[in-house]
Amino acid sequence: MFPTDTVLKQALETIKLEADSVLKLMDYVDDLFVKAVRTLHEAKGRVVVSGIGKSAVIAQKIVSTFNSTGTPAIFMHAADAIHGDLGMIQPGDVVIIISKSGSSPEIKVLVPFIRNFGNPVIAICGNEDSYLALNSDTFINCTVDKEACPNNLAPTTSTTAQLVMGDALAVCLLSLKGFTEKDFARYHPGGALGKRLYLRVSDMSDMNEQPSVKPDSSLREVIYEISGKRLGATAVLDDKDELIGIITDGDLRRMLEKNESPANLKAADILSVNPKSIDGGELATEALALMRRYDITQLIVTKDGKYAGMLHLHDLVREGII
Repeated sequence: MFPTDTVLKQALETIKLEADSVLKLMDYVDDLFVKAVRTLHEAKGRVVVSGIGKSAVIAQKIVSTFNSTGTPAIFMHAADAIHGDLGMIQPGDVVIIISKSGSSPEIKVLVPFIRNFGNPVIAICGNEDSYLALNSDTFINCTVDKEACPNNLAPTTSTTAQLVMGDALAVCLLSLKGFTEKDFARYHPGGALGKRLYLRVSDMSDMNEQPSVKPDSSLREVIYEISGKRLGATAVLDDKDELIGIITDGDLRRMLEKNESPANLKAADILSVNPKSIDGGELATEALALMRRYDITQLIVTKDGKYAGMLHLHDLVREGII
């Protein structure tokens, strides 16, 4: 029989242990942490982040976070560094070395070479008496009492602590640089998060058909226009192409419920006036907010006050805005 209770207990203990260790990191955010942030903020070059083993994986994630929040960074594996990759360190760069023990053979070889280059070394380490801590310019303590591993061996709690300290550095730098939503969008143009910050209504509506009928269009013409353009609605325009209303699938259903002989009805008899609209230059997130506020699935899109097309909820779903 599968030990469900044991699994649940172990999982909860792991989460609690790691959560408690993260909270303890607050005791280590001190003057040395501030010094590290200042060093990174004032650096003329990039941030080179290095580590070995599981710490190397954490280093790669921190590099990614730095880059995506406006701090140029590169990853350098500690083992590869002493076999040629030290060449990636340039004058003006700041080097962050991440290690739990701070005394691995690779670290002991690497640190003196970097210091000989004259680059500042920031240690993120779980042992304040280690070689790395004692030979760095700035030491950020991320000591943990115990790994979540029952044998207290596999890096679990310690790597979580390293990651959190890296995030804390990145967020502080982000704030100091005045990094904005527009900056974030510029660095994330292909992701759903970035799209929320830069995608415009017209970017989607321009890909759609522009359904429209005249006030005297027949019911058949209205149905054909809605079905053919596949947006679940059509705009109603006058002879000067001014918007006077909208007819949706819902309007058609309600009309059929009320009229036993609808054949002679015209678009003007069915339309809803004052349809909800949005300028094509607005963000897609604004369109979503309008749709949610009014519980609708289509929006009329305008340009310079003129009808320019239609946006459907499905467009937002397709682009990952929802």
